[in-house]
Amino acid sequence: MSQTLFRRSPREWLSSFPVCLLLLIVVLFSTSSDIHGQMLKLGEQIWSGYYQLRVDPVRPTCDPERDVDAAVARELAADSDLSDAMADLLGEQSKDPGQVRQSIERSLAECRARYQAFDQVSQRLTPAVRVYRTVELALADLVALGLASQRFILITLVMLCAATATLTRHHIAMRAMETRLDYQVSHTLQTIANVMLLGSSILFRQLTVQGGSAVDPAQLLLHNLWIVGFSGLVVASLYRLVRVPEDLPAGGNLNKAFLSVPLYTGMCLISGSYFAFIGHGSGIGIYLGKMMELADMFLNVALYVWIGMMLKQTRLATLVFDVFRPWRLPPELLAVVAVLVAAVPTAYTGASGIFVIAAGAVIYAELRAAGARRQLALAATAMSGSLGVVLRPCLLVVVIAYLNREVTTDELFGWGIWVFLLTAALFLIIALTVNRQSRFDCAPARVAIPAMGRALWALAPYGLLVTAVVMFYRWGLDVRMDEFSAPRLLPVIMLSILAYEHVHYRRRVKQLADPEPGGIEHSLRAATNDTTSEIGALLLLLGLSVSIGGVIERSHLMGLFPQAFSSPWAAMILMVMVLVVLGMIMDAFGAVILVSATIAGIAYSSGIVPVHFWMVTLVAFELGYLSPPVALNHLLARQVVGEAEIAAAEQQSGTFYQRHERIIMPLLTMGMALLLVAFVPLLFYAV
Repeated sequence: MSQTLFRRSPREWLSSFPVCLLLLIVVLFSTSSDIHGQMLKLGEQIWSGYYQLRVDPVRPTCDPERDVDAAVARELAADSDLSDAMADLLGEQSKDPGQVRQSIERSLAECRARYQAFDQVSQRLTPAVRVYRTVELALADLVALGLASQRFILITLVMLCAATATLTRHHIAMRAMETRLDYQVSHTLQTIANVMLLGSSILFRQLTVQGGSAVDPAQLLLHNLWIVGFSGLVVASLYRLVRVPEDLPAGGNLNKAFLSVPLYTGMCLISGSYFAFIGHGSGIGIYLGKMMELADMFLNVALYVWIGMMLKQTRLATLVFDVFRPWRLPPELLAVVAVLVAAVPTAYTGASGIFVIAAGAVIYAELRAAGARRQLALAATAMSGSLGVVLRPCLLVVVIAYLNREVTTDELFGWGIWVFLLTAALFLIIALTVNRQSRFDCAPARVAIPAMGRALWALAPYGLLVTAVVMFYRWGLDVRMDEFSAPRLLPVIMLSILAYEHVHYRRRVKQLADPEPGGIEHSLRAATNDTTSEIGALLLLLGLSVSIGGVIERSHLMGLFPQAFSSPWAAMILMVMVLVVLGMIMDAFGAVILVSATIAGIAYSSGIVPVHFWMVTLVAFELGYLSPPVALNHLLARQVVGEAEIAAAEQQSGTFYQRHERIIMPLLTMGMALLLVAFVPLLFYAV
């Protein structure tokens, strides 16, 4: 698209730039909460009792110079005015002058104490306190605004990015649109689905307004935003339906065309048809509204995608691979190293699919550059996020602990380390036995170690920069790097790395007399351009997964199963099958919400230990994301790698395993891991 204004395209002005501002605002709001907490602590340290100084004191209205004798006389005189007959009737006795005096003296003492406190606070309200208080209260208002605006930011973000994904044909589907028939079928069904979403939102708004009680203006605004957003999505899909790209060949196969329909569209058509059939047309709107209850979680998902796209703009992944490149590792072993190293950033991006979107293209390119065959590189790319979802500080584990009081994050992450080690060992064994197609001719240590040291030295500035940011938050804002703070620390870390690379490499290219690179603004803009479509595709899919979960919940499919099994072994067999199927058709966060509401209780009642059940759930989900026919992580890998590479990989010759290595290798690894994680622990606690 041509650049028109200040060298920015219309898409960048209307989509990427607003999304970048919204994401920065989310980081600002979350960081302002940390700063405000520190300002309160600092204020208390400088001015003891600062909490009293945050508001202007109110002058007491009582009289500190009250005449006690006169007040006693008036009280007794008023008492004597009551007639004896009335006093007898009411059973009242004349007041004791001594008690009256004591009461008035206590009241006077309290009045003088209030005046004294008023004078003390007034004297302590120095100009410095007032200036500090003004800043602190402004931050408090900013924090309150951030909490109140989370839902509005989320809706705006989802709709902007979803429209961008529609216009750029970036929604997640089983296959890309390759012919005009693919295009027409896909966008026709997208338009129908978007109209269905719009109609459901309108019905949900009418249902809320007709409830009879007063409607919260904020809630009404949320309804209006959904309606406006889905209206824009309808217009975007209609525009794409009418404007067929000229480069698409004519013809096509109808069965393949249906595979080009985005997954969110299929979910919408299924759930919308079900809710319409049961006479509950507002059903999709209601379940999409449930996203607002976890607005902070979904905003964190958007931040993690943005973080990954910024990582893609840095040289960090290349420098990490440079550490292992001197050893001349065989492709199979290098793929293992890539997946193991990727487990750490995966834990900080919340879910495997998010990491595949964020860094899959980098991992694939680096493996190919190191000599890995396409099938192996695609297998490692699809699996790059699968091992880290059980490690701290994965957002998905935090959501599980938030929705289920039976487990804690410490328990889940503690057992997650063992699951990670098991899965890593299985992946290593399969890579070096079943997958082995190369000679093991590694470089000698005397050659590899010095080169590895130089590569580590090149990484040292990045390590120091990350440490500096983490220490600043730790010592300056009293915020530790954990599963709760990672979404707001990582964007700051990535922005710092982009700034460092801009300064460092600009100096280098000037020394080499090369053209100056685009700079931090260029990198941030490129990262946000990639982020918009990915966020739209992912969050819309996630929202419709919640709606599919609502269909499963309202249709009482889980009621077909016993609410408790007499044997945990029988229960586990059923759980494994159901959880894998859910992983095949739903995204991680939507599936966790559904499992928490339905399946988890059956597992607990059947004698399965909660932490064991959730470890099985996480591994089963990952197997589902790698299993045909949907294989979401493979779809995401294809989306970031490109159709050309997938087509080239499918032309690879060899045995059946070699031709389908990208599918079989992940299935072997995660399938074996699931069986071991699910059934071995039962040997120790099941009776």
